[in-house]
Amino acid sequence: MTLSGTARNSSSLISWISSGKIQQTVANCVEVSGIGLHSGKVSTVRIVPERAGEGRYFKFSTKNVIIQASTDYYAKKESPLCTTLCKDGLSISTVEHLLSALESTGVDNCRLEIETSHTHDPSFEVPILDGSAREWVEAIEKAGLKAALDRNGKSCEKLAPVLREPVTVWKHDSFIAAFPYSKVKITYGIDFPQAPEIGCQWFSSTCLDKDFFSKELASARTFCIYEQVEQLRKSGLIKGGSAKNAIVCSESRGWLNPPLRFTNEPCRHKVLDLIGDLSLLAHGGNQGLPVAHIIVYKGGHALHADFASCLSRIN
Repeated sequence: MTLSGTARNSSSLISWISSGKIQQTVANCVEVSGIGLHSGKVSTVRIVPERAGEGRYFKFSTKNVIIQASTDYYAKKESPLCTTLCKDGLSISTVEHLLSALESTGVDNCRLEIETSHTHDPSFEVPILDGSAREWVEAIEKAGLKAALDRNGKSCEKLAPVLREPVTVWKHDSFIAAFPYSKVKITYGIDFPQAPEIGCQWFSSTCLDKDFFSKELASARTFCIYEQVEQLRKSGLIKGGSAKNAIVCSESRGWLNPPLRFTNEPCRHKVLDLIGDLSLLAHGGNQGLPVAHIIVYKGGHALHADFASCLSRIN
């Protein structure tokens, strides 16, 4: 991974400014259960209201450990097929869809309680559900939002990270380039020449508010190449994967479990992942997604998180 930018050693790369909003939390508890995509284990996640300034963090029912949803705990050596956070020998994986939903719906502060029947296992995984963020969004919308108050009973303004200088992260022919811009804009491209039904796709939008996310991104499901499934399973991954939680494309036969929800559903799902991964830049109940034009080509969780980590380190 390589980082470039005119201000890579400067503290002025990002400025935190008011977003014009106050920090929020869920009005009521949310509880969702399901199977983990890679572990195949059933777990339950509870989204619990939290005070302003506390941010988003994971708490384990059987372990006295808290892991902030932050770049500080990103586990770079874990599977490139999901985003994993680690601390004190514990890990929580496949956090990206949940974090994407929280970031996009405006849940700035919450406690994320994880419970599983495998009480002695130090590895936890967020349920994959249908492979998208739709069920998370629906559960959050049902619970509602409210202003998050601090220890003194006061609301807090929500700050947003504004990019001041161009910055680029790349590995081989994959890259993320971000440029100063007046709002959050994402342009994302993918290319799967071995699977013509996916091929080269692009998605771009400057409208990334709650309503847009809910209608245009949240229901985009994760996808895989059928010919790679057996090797992934031999590697100990996608133990809980099925046609119910992913769209599967064969290199020669096309989509095996249509219909798609969007013609460019794979590319939209990558944008969903990106939002969740970049939410790790958030701290103290502030916005994680940088105010910038973010251009990604052939990205993935590792590159997304590397980019967020780079911004965090040089901020």
